[in-house]
Amino acid sequence: MSTGRAVGRSAPLAAGLLLAATVLMLLTLPAEAQPAAKEPAYRAFPVIGSRLAVWAVAQLHLNFAAFILGVPIFAVIIEIIGWRTGDERYDWLSHEFVKLTFAAFSTTALLGALLLFLFVGYYPKFWTYMSSIFFSTYWVYALLFFAETFTVYLWYYGWDWLSGSRKWIHVGLGVLSNLFGTAILVVANSWVTFMMSPAGIDESGALKGGVWAAVNNYTWMPINIHRLIANIVFGGTIAGAYAAFRFLAAKTDEERARYDWMGYIGNFVALSAFIVLPFAGYYLGREIYAFNQTMGITMMGGFMSWLWIIQAILIGILFLGSNYYLWLGMERIPGAERYRKYVPPMLIILTIGFLVWATPRSMVVTLDEARAMGGTHHPLLGFFGVMSAKNTVVNLMILTTFLSYILYRRANKIPSTSWVKTGMAIQWAAFGAAALVVVFYGVYGYFVESIVRIGFSVYQVLAVIGAIVIVMAIDVPMFKGARSTGEIRWGTIAPRSQYVLILLAVTFTWLMGLMGFARSGIRQHWHVYGVLRDTSPEAVTPALGYAANMITLVTLVFFALVMFIFWIGGLGDKGKEGAHAHAAPVMAGGSDRDA
Repeated sequence: MSTGRAVGRSAPLAAGLLLAATVLMLLTLPAEAQPAAKEPAYRAFPVIGSRLAVWAVAQLHLNFAAFILGVPIFAVIIEIIGWRTGDERYDWLSHEFVKLTFAAFSTTALLGALLLFLFVGYYPKFWTYMSSIFFSTYWVYALLFFAETFTVYLWYYGWDWLSGSRKWIHVGLGVLSNLFGTAILVVANSWVTFMMSPAGIDESGALKGGVWAAVNNYTWMPINIHRLIANIVFGGTIAGAYAAFRFLAAKTDEERARYDWMGYIGNFVALSAFIVLPFAGYYLGREIYAFNQTMGITMMGGFMSWLWIIQAILIGILFLGSNYYLWLGMERIPGAERYRKYVPPMLIILTIGFLVWATPRSMVVTLDEARAMGGTHHPLLGFFGVMSAKNTVVNLMILTTFLSYILYRRANKIPSTSWVKTGMAIQWAAFGAAALVVVFYGVYGYFVESIVRIGFSVYQVLAVIGAIVIVMAIDVPMFKGARSTGEIRWGTIAPRSQYVLILLAVTFTWLMGLMGFARSGIRQHWHVYGVLRDTSPEAVTPALGYAANMITLVTLVFFALVMFIFWIGGLGDKGKEGAHAHAAPVMAGGSDRDA
């Protein structure tokens, strides 16, 4: 092994140890090294200011952290599938995903160390207060980071060594690394959510009743669930974008087929998690209202209300893009022609849902326009701007997206079971019943008080989840052993589909930044809401336009770094069949598991 390659392989480990060592160093500072009382509460970062510097670095760190948490989760699932089925394609695919994660590991750790230095150096008062509450959790975080770094290192570089009869050990390392990564997320979320919904403290802000009371605040568990699901979506979209990048740069049909399949798997994982993500969002929103109604009103009905219109547009793009990719993918599947008739009505439902979801409750109008309308609410558009309409259409869009996947899944299969007609009738009945429940409670919501209307969303969600469970419970056995109408022609998908995968990755990254701004911005001029006020000269919640520009800039920087990582990942494979003698699979055609 050359010295250069050895250094390159140890870089992710060194970066991870750097962050952990930095945390430990700060934990063991002597008392006299702590900020003195006369020390300023804030310091000014040159040129761009402290707030902007922390915002940019924190968002970049969060993006990379989400990637290296989300990708390994489905990478180990894919490895388990390959291990249990004996299909080497899945083992190769899992290795490719982990390799991509490993390349991003160094960047994540370095950004985390930089963020830590910014907090300590430019917001010493804030850091001192948070340390007084969460000092003991810093040790847990550092030790978990050590454990995850070594486990991921063994998982990646022991891929071929722990093969064959020792494969179960390798799979166990993958599972263990994900448990450590999720634990790191949970610990870090306790700091973030305490700033939103502080708990376990007395009137003076001092810790009362132990650190667990501060950790287990109102929004801690909702954020854990929401971020975990969102990270899987994010990891899937980035992995799909990587596959698209490699697909578009491919020189042979075999290589295009390989990365077409990889892109499909990435999009499938992202889409599966994305379907349930809105439900986790509802849970988080409810807990914010439960903690403090003023904060909830600021988020949904105050100066941030128009932010949700932008969010609706972005989520609409994700729904339309994901469905469009599935419809394009059906073109490479023999026998899928019989399902083309369903595409136009599904597109109509998605388009109408998108338009209703993006309709504002009130509009920015001139005095003359307001007089012409008879108020600030448009007589027609205002009808669609309330949550009853929006909850209804988003659930219908989720049902439609699930139907697209079901049609794709069975595109080249003809079931041979005797009860196929009965099974399909029950499936269509489940779809119809769910849609009926969603529409009924959506319309009924206009005739009840808001406190009652909020509870209707639970019934709508349960109806959709119930339909998904029933349909899949029937579909899996019904199409087991089904006759194939032909193998999937991997690599023959239209090139524009790859740009859709890239669009989905960019859109979701931008959406993550926007929602991060919403979560942080509702605190307004508080570091810790109602407890520790931000008295710095920059203690102003930025306007939506300013925030959008900032998020766009961070997204561009993130993808510039990601493209560099993609390029490095492709460069490492030049002149060899696969990294670490891990041969790339031959994509001869499709199987039941592909679709």
